Amino acid sequence: MMQTCRFCGEIVTQNFVDLGMSPLSNSFIKPENLYAAETFLPLHAFVCSHCYLVQLEEFETPDHIFQDYVYFSSFSQSWLKHAQQYVDMMMSDYPISSTCHVVEIASNDGYLLQYFKEKKVPVLGIEPARNVARVAIDKGIPTISEFFGKNLALKLTEQGKQADLLLGNNVLAHVPDINDFVAGMKILLKSNGIITMEFPHLLRLIEDVQFDTIYHEHFSYLSLTTVNKLFFAHGLQVFDVENINTHGGSLRIYVKHLEDSAKQINQRVQNLLDEEEQAGLNQIETYNDFSNRVKQVKRNLIELLIELKNEGKTIVGYGAPAKGNTLFNYCGIRADFVDYTVDRSPYKQGLFLPGTHIPIHSPEMIQETKPEYILILPWNLKEEIMGQTSFIREWGGKWIIPIPEALIIE
Repeated sequence: MMQTCRFCGEIVTQNFVDLGMSPLSNSFIKPENLYAAETFLPLHAFVCSHCYLVQLEEFETPDHIFQDYVYFSSFSQSWLKHAQQYVDMMMSDYPISSTCHVVEIASNDGYLLQYFKEKKVPVLGIEPARNVARVAIDKGIPTISEFFGKNLALKLTEQGKQADLLLGNNVLAHVPDINDFVAGMKILLKSNGIITMEFPHLLRLIEDVQFDTIYHEHFSYLSLTTVNKLFFAHGLQVFDVENINTHGGSLRIYVKHLEDSAKQINQRVQNLLDEEEQAGLNQIETYNDFSNRVKQVKRNLIELLIELKNEGKTIVGYGAPAKGNTLFNYCGIRADFVDYTVDRSPYKQGLFLPGTHIPIHSPEMIQETKPEYILILPWNLKEEIMGQTSFIREWGGKWIIPIPEALIIE
């Protein structure tokens, strides 16, 4: 049972969804460890009935989770394109130029900062996973391998490294001490600076039953309603917001110092707060029904896979994302259903999925074995993946999309 809310400190007891016991979603297994014991942890999300922050209890420290991380952003072409479009937009629509200092928190392998660097903008990456940070440094992107919070923000400020633009994509959910994190941003941001943050939108998670985006590395699940309160509590203000289509539906927020009167509040902020209120995100009843909808999605997917296997069909996976490991472990899908999965990242190839021990190969394996069905695990990239694997039509192959409902696409 949750103890206290990581934002507002209230006692949290309200269930959101219980996905049982699961290993860390990025704890891929090396062949020599295939028969070693694995650690399974409760994957149970709760919602705070005071501030409506959906959250997991902290069972593993970020130090352990990110000590040898296998997610490298640059292996997703669509994510690189998204990053490049963001850089172009910030330099055309906002006063970000070669005289500015851009700092990215959770900068990964330099997937985004490389585009600012190309435009002669001074950059600094902050990436706690040392193995990932080394890749960025090798690209010539200055990177600090530390966790971000007030202490690091004070140290960088003392060194004269405050940010004109401070950004973080898909990091706010990964932080157990979310107050320390946002307080650090307040310190590191110049008085007239801009923060942008992207994170999966809780409203989309609920509407589309995206339970597989819940895993131990994601400590929090965020709505604008809650994030607006969070930043305001630390002297920061959301002045604009956009819906973006990454990760099954995300928000990009634009944040300023509360004292910065030069930036006007865009009407889109209130519009989205109103939309969330109409959807019931500030009513605890809205969260009660989610668990039953998750169970139905699980039953439907398992029924489909059983039917196909009873017909003697071959099924393989595409991708080895964290969400796929939540899906497989919660649904009990192992190699008796899915022969193998493939991933473009060489860092994952040759390993096995945690919990289910499904082997990960390179995408070429699909051409070699000609499976009848491909189960797309990063369903948010289904168009991109169907394009990359369109050759399966040659032998009558089809795709399966698991979320928000199990569908066969011919």
